[in-house]
Amino acid sequence: RCPPAGHKTAMRFASLLLATAAATATAFAPQQSISSHLSRGGNLSQFAKSTTSLSTMPICIVVEAEIKEDRMDEFLDMIEKNALGSRAEPGCTRFDVLQAADASNKFFFYEVYDNADDIANHKEQNHYKAWVAFKESGGVISSVSKKASGKFMT
Repeated sequence: RCPPAGHKTAMRFASLLLATAAATATAFAPQQSISSHLSRGGNLSQFAKSTTSLSTMPICIVVEAEIKEDRMDEFLDMIEKNALGSRAEPGCTRFDVLQAADASNKFFFYEVYDNADDIANHKEQNHYKAWVAFKESGGVISSVSKKASGKFMT
């Protein structure tokens, strides 16, 4: 029996997500950094309580993007600005851009936000809109985004 359509893509994403989790996860690590919590006016006793609450789990986004070869220079300039701008946003605790080892035009973005409001804010920023414009201009062969809840993160 043949696997369902999209099975290989789903399996690749699951493998990537598991590999990323295995490489970065630490059992019982807090879901929110102490410095992030304290910078927002929280105290340590509030932090200890908030890390066990389901409502405070961060939201992670993994994007797999394949870029047209002739647009790579433009992409690299744009995505560096997007990453730097995103990292400066309140509520964005991580924005990594990774290049695939087996395909020089394939990239993964690993983004972590404190909550849905922070993602909404991110999508209003000019550096994010530059990514949208790049996609709309035909610079991307494919782009798949997946959203997940953070569990045991460092």
